[in-house]
Amino acid sequence: MDEAKDDQRCIGWAREFFNASKPYASAGAYVNFMTEEEGDRIATAYGANYNCLVAIKRRYDPENVFHLNQNIKP
Repeated sequence: MDEAKDDQRCIGWAREFFNASKPYASAGAYVNFMTEEEGDRIATAYGANYNCLVAIKRRYDPENVFHLNQNIKP
């Protein structure tokens, strides 16, 4: 669909498909493909390494200078 009027319908279809297929997907995720709305999936994407990455972030970037993309919050 190339018309702006179809945007919401197409976005809705894609999100519905994503949610329907989620139970069949692998447990991981590729953070560079996540949307802004998927911030709650960051910990899942990094798995067992997440807590270690949070500790590193707190030590070396406590002001959250590097905050773009799917950010690990200090």
